[in-house]
Order: sequence, then C-alpha cells, then structure tokens
Amino acid sequence: MKGQLHWPTAIRPVRLGGFSGRLEVRAAWWTAAAALAALALGLFSVTIGSSGLGFGDLLAALSGRADDVTARILLEWRLPRIVFALLGGAALAVAGAVFQSITRNPLGSPDIIGFSTGAYTGALLVSLAAAGSALGTALGALAGGLLTGAAVYLLAYRRGVSGMRIIVVGIGVSLFLGAFNTWLLTVLRVEQAISAASWGAGSLADISWAHTVPVVVSTLVGIPLVLLLAADMRMLEMGDDAGRGLGVGAEAVRLRMLIIAIAMLAIVTAAAGPIAFVALAAPQLAMRVTGTPGVRVLPAAAFGALLLTASDLVARTIIAPEQLPVGVVTLSVGGAYLVWLLASFGRKAR
Repeated sequence: MKGQLHWPTAIRPVRLGGFSGRLEVRAAWWTAAAALAALALGLFSVTIGSSGLGFGDLLAALSGRADDVTARILLEWRLPRIVFALLGGAALAVAGAVFQSITRNPLGSPDIIGFSTGAYTGALLVSLAAAGSALGTALGALAGGLLTGAAVYLLAYRRGVSGMRIIVVGIGVSLFLGAFNTWLLTVLRVEQAISAASWGAGSLADISWAHTVPVVVSTLVGIPLVLLLAADMRMLEMGDDAGRGLGVGAEAVRLRMLIIAIAMLAIVTAAAGPIAFVALAAPQLAMRVTGTPGVRVLPAAAFGALLLTASDLVARTIIAPEQLPVGVVTLSVGGAYLVWLLASFGRKAR
C-alpha cells in the first residue's frame, strides 16, 4: 500500500557462503541497539568507583601505558566484573529462552522451575561438608543445578515431556528444595551460614577472571549450539505432533536444548550465586520490543546482557559507597515484572 512503512517488520533473505536464512529487520536493529547499550553501560561502569579513574585511564591500561595500580584496578578488579555481567546476562537469558520455548510458557523460567534453588542446595551441602572454598561452592552449585534439572526432567517424563508438566513438577521440586535449604541454614555454623546466605543473594562483587573465563567459554560455545537447534526449537513450539510431522525428533531435540541451557545457567550460578529473573524477563522483554512471534535467541541474549549490566550498575551506585548484591536488584525488578505478567494473564482469562 502506498505510504505504508514496511521497514519495522520486514524480513529479508540472507545468503552467506553456503548458508541462507531470513533476517527479521526490526529484531536485528533492536538486538544491535540493546547490545550496544549494554556495551556502553559496561564501559561506563568500568570508570565508576572511589579511585576517580576515567576512560583515558582505561585506554591507557588497555594499551599498557598505565601505572601498575591503575592497571590492577581497571583490568584485574573492574573489567572481569563487567565482562561477567555482559556474557553472564546473555547466558542466563538464552537459558531462559530455551526453557520458555520448550515449555511454551512465559513462566517456564529456570528461576520458577527450581534450577537456581537446586544450585543453592548444592552450595549449602558443600558448606555443610566443611569444604566451603570458592571452588568447592562453585562445584557444589554446578552439581546441584544439573541434578535438579535431571530430577525435574525424569519426574515430568511420561512417554515424553509436556511444558506444563515440567513447570508443575519444577515448582514442586523448588518448594521442597527451598524448605530443605532453610533447614540447612539452621544447622550450619554461624560463619558458614553467613557465607552461604551471602552467596545465595547473588553478587558480582568478588568476580575475578577465574570466575569470568568459564562463563566466557560456556557462553561463546553454548549460544552457537542453541542457534544450531533454533529452527527445530521453533518447530516444536507448534506442538510435538507438528514437529514430528516436519521430521524433528522432539525428545532428542528437547533433551539437547535442556542440557545446554542447564550447563550455561549452572556455570553462571556457580560463580556469582543465583541471579533471579534475568532468565524470566529478558526473553519476554526482547520478544515484546522486537515484535517477533516467539522467543528468539540473539535478541534475548542482547537484552539479558543489558538487563544484568544495568542491574549491576544500580547495585554498585544506589547506596554508594556500599554495594547491594545484584541479585537483590534483579529480584526487585523481576518481582514487579512477575506481578505484571500474572495480572496480564488474569485480564486475558476474563
């Protein structure tokens, strides 16, 4: 129609070597904008702190012209935290997109289903065994998240796995583990309980390159693997029967997606503690802003990076010089989002 603006929803064919596909133009622009905003916030965050260092000092440190103290503050203390926020946020959001696609439900998030609670259980059990080092806590959280994922999948399996059954079983497992975690906190020694409770709040304050490197590797490996399965994932969103009719092995694809998503989620949680609601909110926020008919991997990753980087900036500055755990900020924002989401469900049901 003459005068009608087609650009925001245009879909363009893309060919790159032997690869061909479709580019959703509006989604691509919003994804790029969110990624650039996250990167800009991250660079700004590097300069925030009591030492008064700016972009010039950052450039000098990156080029090797800064003194040792400046280089240590910027490159060893602040930069790992920002890289972790960018890629950890992307990893949490992609894990959330996978779960929401598999369950075909915007509430199908790892936070709601109980994987974060399971990771916390693993960390607490390690503390109870008097092996509460940083590495021991990380490994315990990783094992707890993976075992909880396996338990939910097996309990929900009845000749296949339906999305609603995963959510219901996951909520039940989460409630059970939440009660178990409360009991564990009462039997730990005081210093162990304080340390475990601090880890459970989710914080980036003590993040170093030793925590960041595994997240970088898992994110850079995990997102391409999810993208390879994204076409099958979208077919399964139409239902298992429709997916099988198009040649997609529903259970095999679903299991692969779950393993990748749980591994990405568990590695982030093991390093920083449970960071709630990024996995829930980022995919839905990206879907609503970009106008795509379902959750998409790359927009979710960009909005997840933006959400966690912005939340960490708020956590560092809102009561400066003290810092809040970033999990407290995401929990506050995510709680408000969850109330709005449930209220919108109620309005649609009338």
